[in-house]
Amino acid sequence: MKILPKMPFTTPMFGKLAIALSLALTLGHLPVTAAAEDRIQHIVLVHGAFTDGSSWAPVISRLQTMGYHVTAVQNHLTSLADDVTQTEKVLRRQAGKVLLVGHSWGGAVISQAGNAPNVAGLAYISALTPDSGESVTELLQRLNVQMTGLTPDEAGLIWLDHPKQFKKIMADDLPLNRVRLLYAVQQPVAAHSFAEPVTQAAWRTKPSWYLLTIRDQALPLAAQKTMAQQIGARVQSVPASHLSMISRPLAVSAWIDRAAREAAKSATH
Repeated sequence: MKILPKMPFTTPMFGKLAIALSLALTLGHLPVTAAAEDRIQHIVLVHGAFTDGSSWAPVISRLQTMGYHVTAVQNHLTSLADDVTQTEKVLRRQAGKVLLVGHSWGGAVISQAGNAPNVAGLAYISALTPDSGESVTELLQRLNVQMTGLTPDEAGLIWLDHPKQFKKIMADDLPLNRVRLLYAVQQPVAAHSFAEPVTQAAWRTKPSWYLLTIRDQALPLAAQKTMAQQIGARVQSVPASHLSMISRPLAVSAWIDRAAREAAKSATH
């Protein structure tokens, strides 16, 4: 049997292999880097009344799987000013441009907090969009929307008083056992918050997106459409209740991903 001579493992050969390996690794990472630059990497989520930051959990897990850096604000729901301050604290902790997402009452919050210089875009999910100098109460009056059954208690706080009421208003596409859990951890909102005006509506100077929730019993679809048109938002819809981030997390996550990519393009123009 003929034995082939061994090839000497010389330093020049090792150098060529190292260069080839380095080039392959570099080229292999290029698509990932390019993909990261094609979207806003930091997502800040702002919840609405009767919920807290954990309401975003199903969406957060999916966005994190996509590679996003995600933070959920914990609003006090004690005043517009307090919630804007909470959101601004989170925005200052972000290491780059941000897509700021607001749900319901959170829409009023991001309309003010979104003026922060690192916010590249505003994404509204069945959310309120007050104009400059306008309060949520004035916005609802302008839209001819009547919020019934939301009477504040002696402390001036508004609660949903029964799981069935919570389900009807907030989550009629979720099973009752899931609604009971959400009802048990609900966060009341101070009624006077709705009378506080937004000083400067950020949607007047920044690109916006609006996700309509077609089965919404808290904020009528017609009002959502009017607000989305008023702010010049790019509009999409989902057949969901008011808490679409819980009942339709895949659709909501995909919509946020699309907005983050479009916001990155807007920021470069």
